[in-house]
Amino acid sequence: MAAASTKAFGLQDGDRIYSCLPLYHSAAMFLGAGGSWSVGGTLILRSKFSASNFWKDCCDYEATAAQYIGELASYLVSSPESEHETAHKVRVVYGNGMRKDVWTKFVDRFNVPTVSECYASTEGNATLFNTQNRIGAVGFIPPMIAKSFPVAILKFDIHTEAVVRDPATERCMRCPVGEPGELVGLIKMDDATRRFDGYTDKAATEKKILRDVFEEGDAWFRTGDLLRQDEEGFVYFVDRIGDTFRWKGENVSTAEVAEVLSTVQGVAEVNVYGVVVGAQDGRCGMVSLVRGEAWQEEDSLASLYAITADQLPAYSRPYFVRVQKEMDVTTTLKQRKVEVVAQGFDPEVVKDALFFRSASAGRYLPLTAELHKRIVSGEERL
Repeated sequence: MAAASTKAFGLQDGDRIYSCLPLYHSAAMFLGAGGSWSVGGTLILRSKFSASNFWKDCCDYEATAAQYIGELASYLVSSPESEHETAHKVRVVYGNGMRKDVWTKFVDRFNVPTVSECYASTEGNATLFNTQNRIGAVGFIPPMIAKSFPVAILKFDIHTEAVVRDPATERCMRCPVGEPGELVGLIKMDDATRRFDGYTDKAATEKKILRDVFEEGDAWFRTGDLLRQDEEGFVYFVDRIGDTFRWKGENVSTAEVAEVLSTVQGVAEVNVYGVVVGAQDGRCGMVSLVRGEAWQEEDSLASLYAITADQLPAYSRPYFVRVQKEMDVTTTLKQRKVEVVAQGFDPEVVKDALFFRSASAGRYLPLTAELHKRIVSGEERL
């Protein structure tokens, strides 16, 4: 993994790689430490990520390459300007999860020539690389050899959370251009780059294997992620299976909604998810956001309402907004969703400020206990 990734990212023996991710995480261990060993370069380690010190460290230790994960990049573009952010020698940053809106800001603001994005998982075999600087893409599958490529995007039913099979052949079907589907990787146990050894739990292992996909007896690793491909072959991340939810009979991608909400002035971070509303079918959109320095409650909420009305279909617009001082994240900076989904939009449970998208008022209103009761009962229509 280290050898393949460092070659794809163009790292050389003279590179000085800056890493501030935990070493128990595969990105830091394989792509950071392993990458430096693979090319014989220097590894610069920081025990914990610091947005205020990231570029200072790169300057002080003359880093030429740096690792990132999506959340880390978001924190950097949201941080105050620093004298070090363009004085560094970093020529390439590499990692995974950088959103399209963050990508453009990152390159323009920090003057980094190359962003090399990849898609991979610790135990998985479906690996993709975007080394062409295509903004927002996680990888590339050459269209001319797509059918023989060991990675495929399969038609997927969001409602049943299962791949779709052809009724006549009982085989899986590839997604057409632009349609999101589950990414899978061909399992070949005699090939070290394609094998899947599984987990200690045999049942959990079997859940990650899809059999008889294109022909009888074949086996493919299920990533649990929805991706889509454009006409040129570039692949884009859409959402995690389970994060995408249905509302008003339509599929809502939390990642795509988050990308729009992140453009609102004063919004530092967003966490999009679906919540149950009374006896209504599906889950309704909600966003937990962290206010930045430019946050002005009335103006920011008005901007949030206007942007979502302009750039999102009605079923994707978040009806509920939770405003927090800081986001609850894991040690690898991933947002926690289970807790906020469970707390929902009940003002008796949630102590942060809550707001409700009122179509009749044309703005977000403070969510009171009385309004919550009317929404849950169905008196207030969504």
